[in-house]
Amino acid sequence: MESFVLILVISLFAEIRCKMEPIVLVHGGAGDIPDSRVSLKITGVKKAASLGYKVLKNGGSVVEAVEEAVKSMEDDEAFNAGYGSVLNLDGDVEMDASIMLGSNLLSGGVTVVKDIAHPISLARLVMEKTPHFLLAGAGANRFAKEQGVPSVPPGSLVSKYAKEALEHFMKYGDNGTEMSGVGEVGTVGAVAIDSKGRLAAATSTGGITGKMAGRSSDTCIIGSGTYADDNVGAVSTTGHGESIARFCLAHAIIYEMRNGSSASEATAKALKEMKGRLPNTAGAITISKSGELGIDFTSRRMAWAYQVKDEMHFGIEHGQHTKEKV
Repeated sequence: MESFVLILVISLFAEIRCKMEPIVLVHGGAGDIPDSRVSLKITGVKKAASLGYKVLKNGGSVVEAVEEAVKSMEDDEAFNAGYGSVLNLDGDVEMDASIMLGSNLLSGGVTVVKDIAHPISLARLVMEKTPHFLLAGAGANRFAKEQGVPSVPPGSLVSKYAKEALEHFMKYGDNGTEMSGVGEVGTVGAVAIDSKGRLAAATSTGGITGKMAGRSSDTCIIGSGTYADDNVGAVSTTGHGESIARFCLAHAIIYEMRNGSSASEATAKALKEMKGRLPNTAGAITISKSGELGIDFTSRRMAWAYQVKDEMHFGIEHGQHTKEKV
């Protein structure tokens, strides 16, 4: 009887130790964010982090949490995803998104989709309802219709800010940023861990202003824009898409953590190495399997936020980490 009680006590103690505080960490894009957009982006990431955190605290899954956080930013024109997405050379919105579950490495993505308010939700359907990990263009839109995902009227995802950015691009040309001269609105992403250590990641974008019609980004590519593995961690990236894809940035961060680096060390090291090999900037958010966070960027700014209990943490400048009660 005594041995049974001892085993029970040890089991309960182990269960308590294994539990961790749920976290949903979000980013609102890395780049040359102008002063006029800073407050909008901070407000947006704080809202997204809060919504994702509530999902976990109310018993929802990590996939539901990252989806809800990203959907919030897809509805916000302060970000380059969903409504507010940047425009291609034809003046159209074409969007990419991906989502990944760390427990079984399942993932889903969409690329070059049009007239869908929440590409991240469509990416989740690709993960859960098809044997594939990526659907593109007309095929992705047809799948959305088959799944009962409503389309929005053509042009309804185009914001005033995106129009101004394309006009600037057509007049002055490409300077390698998402908003081409008038400041970036930013790809969005989220990573989450629940109390049992389960992980997920999600990323969504409208791409780069003035891109060729049909261009795909790193955001839809597993290992570049998004990655999650319960044995290691979860990552969502943002920045210069072609460079991120060539470097496989999300998985490069995972690789560093597998080799013993903390989430913070791995994120900083991979970003530094990418910039050394490819002369463009990026940012990333990371959660390790133990709940450690990594938040870093080589660009001018990156908006980010997460909530722990009744405290919101956020920042956008290098070295900034602001806390406030919620």
